[in-house]
Amino acid sequence: MYDDKELKEYRDLLKPPDHFEEGFDWKTIIGAVFIGFLMMPGSMYLQLVIGQGIGPAARWVTIILFAEVAKRAHSELKQQEIFLLYYMAGAALASPFSGLLWNQYLVQSDAARMLGLTEYIPTWVAPAADSLSMVERTFLHRDWLIPILLLVGSQIIQRIDHFGLGYALYRITSDVEKLPFPMAPVGALGTMALAESTEEKKKSWKWRVFSIGGVIGLVFGAFYVLLPIASGLIFNEPIRLIPIPWIELTQHTEDILPAVATGIQLDLGLVFIGMVLPFWAVIGGLIGLIITIILNPILYAHGVLERWHPGMATVDTVFANNFDFYMSFGIGLGLAIGVIGVWSVVRSYRSTKNDMGTLHDLFHPPEGRGDFNFWISIAIYVCSTLAYVALCVVLVPNFPWIFFLGYGFIYTPIISYITARMEGIAGQFVSLPLVREASFIAGAKFFGYQGIEIWYAPIPIHNYGEATVQFRQIELTGTSIRGIIKAEIVVFPIVMVASLLFSQFIWRLAPIPSSHYPYAQELWHLQALNTLLMQTSTLEGNSMFYQALNSTTVFSGLGFGLVMYFVLSLFGLPILLIYGVVRGLGQSTPHGLILEVLGAFLGRYYFMKKYGPMWRQYAPVLLAGFSCGMGLTGMFAMGLALIMKSLGHLAY
Repeated sequence: MYDDKELKEYRDLLKPPDHFEEGFDWKTIIGAVFIGFLMMPGSMYLQLVIGQGIGPAARWVTIILFAEVAKRAHSELKQQEIFLLYYMAGAALASPFSGLLWNQYLVQSDAARMLGLTEYIPTWVAPAADSLSMVERTFLHRDWLIPILLLVGSQIIQRIDHFGLGYALYRITSDVEKLPFPMAPVGALGTMALAESTEEKKKSWKWRVFSIGGVIGLVFGAFYVLLPIASGLIFNEPIRLIPIPWIELTQHTEDILPAVATGIQLDLGLVFIGMVLPFWAVIGGLIGLIITIILNPILYAHGVLERWHPGMATVDTVFANNFDFYMSFGIGLGLAIGVIGVWSVVRSYRSTKNDMGTLHDLFHPPEGRGDFNFWISIAIYVCSTLAYVALCVVLVPNFPWIFFLGYGFIYTPIISYITARMEGIAGQFVSLPLVREASFIAGAKFFGYQGIEIWYAPIPIHNYGEATVQFRQIELTGTSIRGIIKAEIVVFPIVMVASLLFSQFIWRLAPIPSSHYPYAQELWHLQALNTLLMQTSTLEGNSMFYQALNSTTVFSGLGFGLVMYFVLSLFGLPILLIYGVVRGLGQSTPHGLILEVLGAFLGRYYFMKKYGPMWRQYAPVLLAGFSCGMGLTGMFAMGLALIMKSLGHLAY
């Protein structure tokens, strides 16, 4: 895996700089306010309407705007200032209070009523369905006080915790073990393109490529986002030239392909994503999808997929298949990935041992990078984990507290280190499926716990391995970690206030989900069914989760994953293929994979031949530009919608 040819291409895109700067000044403070109060509402609104926010786009729009202002002030934005704006936009657009929109739906959902869980959802998650706050659609009610305070407290712990074990693992894997982190340059190249655009004398290919992507995004966004939203404000029904979220074909193909969810998602952004993702990972996803298309009719004919029946659309088909087969099979595949990840870490540790640094590198990082003492990061991790444990003991007093300590101090560091090494070597995230869920079930079975509160508690079971990639991106852009810490302190209160205000505002405009928010109306029911099905496992009696779980199918998934890995290794095929196959077998809605595959083939067999190795650098910048163009049309459409609907409410 360490010598994979495709990974080497990503690994060599960028080298760490020799000079670091904080980049924190008045521009970043104004940028945080701009993102929180102007970009966040648009992102939240589009997430409900089309299923994707404007997270990447908001970053680029903010950077471009501030770069233009700086030019007219006869100044310029440094690369580090641009990255801080980029970083803060990501933190701001997380919109923590938008989770409360999901919670209010969950309590009132048909899925909760169907599974008999409405009365079991704790009031510190969301008020009861008959609460006056639900009727009035407002978070500014005393019934929401405890959920809001709990959310703010857990967010404070989470932001501090960001500099705990994740930072410690970054120091170990990057400074001591010298791992290359092949996917980190992809995230850093976009900000570097914008940095070059602010320097009049240093225009390069990056700004040209970004601009081309931006224009494509503007044109496509006008048809995909702006037209439906604007026409919906004028006519009774919106005009949708491109169906959102996809073209539904399941009921047209059910005679030929029974129990197969078919359709196509016509989002051009998927083509650009396919160009950026590793080619063999995308092809693996295609293989996984083909396997399900062949396998599902056979399983249906043999009575395995017994809950599917003709007439079902995509959402119902996917849920029925998950219940009958793919949930158990997916658990087995996930276990296989976990075993492979552990084995790969052990093997790579042996092969890279001679290239490692020493413990001296751990306690003496490069000068100017803004590093703090390694032991401080360990102390942050210990204190934040104990804070999570204390919250869980208070919220779920009937669950054995020893589990909470085990999550935080045994499982979390082990899986985080495995993931950090896999990210550092292969750019892949590792997770062991259902460890958290299995422990909940064990607690219910052996210690007599009954209820579903444990599913909503802030359990200290985290995977900090992914954070190492973010710290590597910070290093590649020459940004001091001190600047990142200052940015976190500034952006947190802005995020909390803006997120609460705009969650309240959007909820008051219309019920969520409803026809005003088509993506949420289409998919939230499936998400609620999958989420609540698992939670029935800790209630008394023969829960639906136990009915869906099949040990034979779990072991077949485990065996399939391990055999496939062995075959790929034996023939020397790209190891990223297996991760793609697992993704394709994941039984999420597969309709977007077709355009991803198209993008992968275009990138590899047309653009790579035309532009050579430079295409690896062009692709992520092109995707960033497309996201920016889509975001601009999305922001304009969102502005029209919110203003017109607000005027409608004011009129009455």
